[in-house]
Amino acid sequence: MLILKTRNELFDFIQYINAKNLSLGFVPTMGALHDGHLSLFKRAIEDNQYTIGSIFVNPTQFDNQNDLLKYPRTVEDDINKLKSVGCDAVYLPGVEDLYPNGLECDTIAMNGLDLVMEGEFRPGHFQGMATVVKRLLLQINPTRAYFGEKDFQQLQIIRHMVRALKLPVEIVGMPIIRESSGLAMSSRNMRLTPDFKKKSIFIYQSLLKAKELSSHYTPQKVVSKIEKMYLNTDLKLEYFTIVNEETLLTANTFDDCKNYRAFIAVFAGDIRLIDNLQIR
Repeated sequence: MLILKTRNELFDFIQYINAKNLSLGFVPTMGALHDGHLSLFKRAIEDNQYTIGSIFVNPTQFDNQNDLLKYPRTVEDDINKLKSVGCDAVYLPGVEDLYPNGLECDTIAMNGLDLVMEGEFRPGHFQGMATVVKRLLLQINPTRAYFGEKDFQQLQIIRHMVRALKLPVEIVGMPIIRESSGLAMSSRNMRLTPDFKKKSIFIYQSLLKAKELSSHYTPQKVVSKIEKMYLNTDLKLEYFTIVNEETLLTANTFDDCKNYRAFIAVFAGDIRLIDNLQIR
């Protein structure tokens, strides 16, 4: 596996791919790889003649600097995992490779998709995320890029950005990979205490309960019932909402012709976890 540490090294690799007119799959990550990430790489390897990943902890998408400092960095272990699944190359850019003019975000219109849920509670997060994804896509010029549905709001924003900017890449969304307990796999899980890891199983259980309740109640009633369930737990609910999957707007009724998804953000101690589930 090639380890590309600068933009110039990446350029040489991309030139080789383009000269041979080969398909290229791309998986952008912030490292601390788990089986959820590896499922994206395995799909990319199946779909394309070459696959490249990136590992870059993007400073502009952290509204909390402590969160940025504490974000797990396990590059050596990540490289070994990528080798084990057969990835062809990994790009390890420095800040200067993606932000040559300093840590400034591009202005990217998101059609309001960035104003709700994570956008409301993490101001600036999506501008930072979209900036780095756009710059990586322009540098790598992949045939397809792969993103997990655990960050479903992010996925919808990236799809919108790619359409709006007419970037020649297919965006592929992949299902959430869960631990045997149902807890959505996340790099943050490794920071959970054993006690909170056990208690966090309740997050997925509450999403399944919302799906069950959606057959009998309005979206607002479902939200109210789920919020009450968290009053008797050690988990701090930041938000629980049900939205139209396409627009990400709050659902007032359930229309059989549309898809709806429940989104949740919870603090397990000082670790913030998110999850989502299509409920109708």
